[in-house]
Amino acid sequence: MKNISKQLKLKIAIAGVLAASAVAGFARAKYEQIDAQAYGTSTQMGRTMRVSLIIYQFSTPDDRKILVESFQKGQNDGLVNALEKMKAVGHISITGTLGFDVSYIREIKTPTGRSIRFVTNRKIAFGENYWNTQSASFNLTAGEIRINDKDKNKSDGVLYPASQLTINKDGDPQWDLRMNPWRLNNIIIWPAGD
Repeated sequence: MKNISKQLKLKIAIAGVLAASAVAGFARAKYEQIDAQAYGTSTQMGRTMRVSLIIYQFSTPDDRKILVESFQKGQNDGLVNALEKMKAVGHISITGTLGFDVSYIREIKTPTGRSIRFVTNRKIAFGENYWNTQSASFNLTAGEIRINDKDKNKSDGVLYPASQLTINKDGDPQWDLRMNPWRLNNIIIWPAGD
């Protein structure tokens, strides 16, 4: 150890500086975390899990425009491709998973507070992909959290863990679900970190 060359010490120091700057580059100045209890509906009745959405920043109107245009050109596949190219604006984790990045998060002001809508590509499991199962075509995770600032007990939401966006017979976009939506309650909003 005493005979470590100056050149090796310099390389280690440079690597340390680069690693520290890379971590700082990923850190956000402020973020918001929203936790909720998810309750299964219909065939998943009685099942519960915790959902945590960390918001680094909200998506821009330009991001929304890109997604709308991509959907108009390529329907669900166009939307999936556009989401893949977007940078992460948040992170979602569900009990039993490490979670994954969220590509689009929008905040909409409401008379009682605000609504947070999000959509991102769903991680397709190895077996789904290998066996080319029907569930692999439901390649989006989406949801909405309705925050009531006047009465926190009225805050709720919905999670679509495996979904795809399609056009209904009236020509309007609609969510098609692999299974049933999950009802979100017991919403906790953690203050933005510094």
